[in-house]
Amino acid sequence: MRYKTLSEVGSYVSEKINVSKLRLENYISTDNMISNRGGISLATKLPSVKTTTAFQKGDILISNIRPYFKKIWLADKSGGCSNDVLVIRSDSNFSNRFLYYVLSSDTFFDYAVSTSKGTKMPRGDKSSIMKYTVPLFSLEEQELISDILKSYDEKIQLNKRINHHLEQMAQAIFKSWFIDFEPFKGKIPEEWEYVSLSEVSKLSAGGDKPLIVSDKKSGSLNIPIFSNSISNYGLYGYTNKAQIFEEAVTVSARGTVGNVNLRVSPYVPIVRLISVIPNKNYLSAKYLYYYLKSIPISGVGTTQQQLTVPDFGRYSILLPSKQVVNDFTTKVQVLLNEMICNEKENVKLSQIRDSLLPKLLSGELVVSQTAK
Repeated sequence: MRYKTLSEVGSYVSEKINVSKLRLENYISTDNMISNRGGISLATKLPSVKTTTAFQKGDILISNIRPYFKKIWLADKSGGCSNDVLVIRSDSNFSNRFLYYVLSSDTFFDYAVSTSKGTKMPRGDKSSIMKYTVPLFSLEEQELISDILKSYDEKIQLNKRINHHLEQMAQAIFKSWFIDFEPFKGKIPEEWEYVSLSEVSKLSAGGDKPLIVSDKKSGSLNIPIFSNSISNYGLYGYTNKAQIFEEAVTVSARGTVGNVNLRVSPYVPIVRLISVIPNKNYLSAKYLYYYLKSIPISGVGTTQQQLTVPDFGRYSILLPSKQVVNDFTTKVQVLLNEMICNEKENVKLSQIRDSLLPKLLSGELVVSQTAK
């Protein structure tokens, strides 16, 4: 196997774009890049600077903060990104998708971590990254390898689109029942009432991260840790002991306040992430989740927004009859079950893709054989 350095097959992009030309849909920062090769999510705000680094379709974007999070994206559109995101463009005689897969490998991210600088918030060393060695294949072989791996990525993306559609369906049901009150002739039934969130649920704030943390799920380290981050459902890593065991809803309470997620399995909340456990005599976690997603949630503070448990506990929530809550929960559970199945399939597809990647890049698997 022959190799070249990354600097011999690609280069950093330094072109700039005016922020006034960007939209939330094509602005990328480390905050809206998803860990473990998850791509990107929608940005929540544009930067306050005048210009930022430009990228174009086919460029490879890598978060340069804490490279162990493995945030990487092959751009499918043009846009702009923050200075903490590296933009790499392959040479014309090198497949950009193939280079993306090379830089998606654990081998690359392990190298980026080992050569990074800083301890609290390590950053990849740009000059060292350009010394990373890239395996050489013919263009035909590059395309064959890329096509094999791309087939898994396309199925993963299809499942994500299906889940997005299912989520929209569930939100539409909630809106019909509890905002437009269509099943109830457009009016709130008299026996329903508004109560404070603390009256019908238990609220708590996450503390420090556990002593044992892994960025990968394996063996006894299978309990997810969730933070206030808006990307990848707030997943921070994995540990071995849960703190919250009931179905719950989490709400980000620092930075981007009000990001709501449903948690259906045991987990650990950290960094003041608020967990809301519904009283099952009144509510279900599913009803609570869709209700909180339907209302504005804000914090206080000038430098950094923050939401406290006492303040959030005073938020008002509509309390329907127990029967209506049960009927709604049963209806959306069907959609949620399908979403869970798709997410589990995506985990398996990702594992297969990631196991194939090093074997294809090392030549252990011959592409002509794999294609068959």
